[in-house]
Amino acid sequence: MSSAFVKEREGGEAFEDLPDRPISPHTNFVTPDGLEQIKAEVARLQAEFSALTPDAKADESRVTRDLHYWTARMGTAQLVEAVPGDDVRFGSTVTILREGESRQTFRIVGEDEADPAAGSISYVSPMSRALTGKVVGDVVAVNGHETEIVEIS
Repeated sequence: MSSAFVKEREGGEAFEDLPDRPISPHTNFVTPDGLEQIKAEVARLQAEFSALTPDAKADESRVTRDLHYWTARMGTAQLVEAVPGDDVRFGSTVTILREGESRQTFRIVGEDEADPAAGSISYVSPMSRALTGKVVGDVVAVNGHETEIVEIS
């Protein structure tokens, strides 16, 4: 059908609501910091929504979509406190030695708080899955490359 025959919304804008952000099927484990980040994002979006003007349809659609996502994530969040141990687990900070002798340190966190550039990876990532339950000195293969665990905290 030609867009010439689509009825425009009030105000003359032919604007569609944005699709929902996909929600992961994995359990929504979060660290205490991750839970605070989610709460802060919900509060920020609620404030942004309250400040919208009636003619800001595109912004309203974006904020509503994001608020729906973060409210759902807050409602399903399962707080996991980091428990020190000898093995890699959710919340662990792990230092690995890659084949090329490069060291990398990262923390295993929830999906929404993961930021590889800042040193945190999701607990469902291939690296996290390979390392979980392992101890210092263990070597695992991830994407065809060997990685040795050199420190866990």
